[in-house]
Amino acid sequence: MTDAAKPELPDHLSIDPRSPHHVREIFQYDIGVRFNDKDRFDVEEYCVSEGWVKVAAGKSIDRKGRPLMIKLKGKVEVFYR
Repeated sequence: MTDAAKPELPDHLSIDPRSPHHVREIFQYDIGVRFNDKDRFDVEEYCVSEGWVKVAAGKSIDRKGRPLMIKLKGKVEVFYR
């Protein structure tokens, strides 16, 4: 596909399908997240305008078996690979 056929990347995106910020069409493509000028491959959720990403906090899980998230603040850039 061409770049023109790809949807615009949203300001706030989550990989969790239960989240209101989950956009299924975006995940048909490979997207990248650069946080503080370093590519990250473990990002669960991001917000470009507020400048944060959420990543898993080690191997800790909550009582429902989902990983605990930690919010990191900094410069966030998203792009198609």
